[in-house]
Amino acid sequence: MEAKKVGRDGKYMVYEVRIELDESKSMLEQEQAIQEAVNAAGREATKDALKNFDVSGEPLMVGGVKYTRRATQTEQYECPYGRITVEREVYQNSKGGRIFCPLENAARIIAGTTPKFAQILSYKYGNGGCRAVVKDLAETTGRVICPAFVQTVSEVVGANAEFYEEKDIYSLPADMGTPVQVSLSLDGTCMLMSEDGWREAMAGTISFFDRDGERIHTIYIGATPEHGKAEFLARFEREIERVKALYPNCTYIGLADGAASNWEFLGKRTDKSILDFYHAAEYVKLAAEAMFPGMKKRQVKEKWLNEALHNLKHKPGTAKHLMEEFAAFLPKVNRGYRADMEKVATYFSNHWAKMKYSWQTRHNMPIGSGVIEAACKELIKQRMANSGMRWKDHGAGMVIAIRSLILSSQRWRQFWDKIAQSGCPEHKNFSMIK
Repeated sequence: MEAKKVGRDGKYMVYEVRIELDESKSMLEQEQAIQEAVNAAGREATKDALKNFDVSGEPLMVGGVKYTRRATQTEQYECPYGRITVEREVYQNSKGGRIFCPLENAARIIAGTTPKFAQILSYKYGNGGCRAVVKDLAETTGRVICPAFVQTVSEVVGANAEFYEEKDIYSLPADMGTPVQVSLSLDGTCMLMSEDGWREAMAGTISFFDRDGERIHTIYIGATPEHGKAEFLARFEREIERVKALYPNCTYIGLADGAASNWEFLGKRTDKSILDFYHAAEYVKLAAEAMFPGMKKRQVKEKWLNEALHNLKHKPGTAKHLMEEFAAFLPKVNRGYRADMEKVATYFSNHWAKMKYSWQTRHNMPIGSGVIEAACKELIKQRMANSGMRWKDHGAGMVIAIRSLILSSQRWRQFWDKIAQSGCPEHKNFSMIK
């Protein structure tokens, strides 16, 4: 099915399509006919839209070098509505070398696709593998493409996402209000690498909370496994510095589990340190098992445990009291529970000062690291740890960069606004020579 261009009405183009709506056919079949007609009109409109970005053959300056018209050539591009064939001008400088196409640069063509289709493909690839994207498009839009093409386009988009990670191009949502507290968290989760086996990938979050304790925005940062985590921590540091420049009067809290490496980073960059309450609670439960073993002491154990957890969450000074109680009980513990009790006593001795949950709870502020644990799952596990997946650092980094943008509200749109405005690094600035 083809669409016909009728004419122009000012800045509007008018197209005509014929749609067979046969009452003898099912609604599903008629909807398929409508979709095909819409795709046909979309292809024609996209070809006309691309022509707006071409030039008329005048000499050009590209990066300080003069280019002159070489020929008019046809090229095929993929767009959301199908494959289109477009005539466009191509240029070359006097020394020969690579061909330059003004239309592709000005229209922000990415790996043979229009920007919108590149956006669609990379978004879907960020949420599923190549074959899943192919099936999705075939079922929902009627577009038939090959898996390798999905990967090629998505890798180019991912490379640009990584490039812009180093730039200060993202702004916070205008409608998120004024935060009073910002929590910084980081954690790791394992993914299977092709050469190194299971390695730890990193995730970081910067979460903003209003006066009612509602989380109003979160920035997600992810990184592939690396020795020492230096690149990830440097990126996280840059994000933190940008946020602090915008909100210098907020209270900044570090919120994480008990891993020493987490607190080595967070402790220097926050006003308060809060150990994840639910990790602490697991150690209190472990202590209860050691202090009140056996079925006969079950009721006493449950009463003590409920009171201990309630006080830990709501009553100031409880963490220090529990630390002292665990240390005092350690010499009395049954031999079978000694290892567990030593683990609990050490944990509280190391971290009780980070268990100031009562103030956070009283002001409706977070005491759990659920956001960062969810980030590990959503940012990395859901996409990177599916059955049979093995990753190379290059490909994994691009996918994580895309997912970070998708999960951080409005950043995906801002990234594509930047592409539309400035293009990718391979898109060159050029000017007409009059």
